[in-house]
Amino acid sequence: MSKNKVNVPEARAALDKFKMEAASEVGVNLKQGYNGDLTSKQAGSVGGQMVKKMVESYENSIKNNG
Repeated sequence: MSKNKVNVPEARAALDKFKMEAASEVGVNLKQGYNGDLTSKQAGSVGGQMVKKMVESYENSIKNNG
């Protein structure tokens, strides 16, 4: 069972989609549900890509609104 709690339950699908997109971009094959067979390097690559995309999105919003 996942320990991650989503404060807005409707956001779960969007977060899962975002994670799958990030994994695809770094060449990691995620499956729905448990992915405990990933290496630390693979999991870190997915998380790092997600952060990179979030930072880029934030920077673009500042440029467009500033």
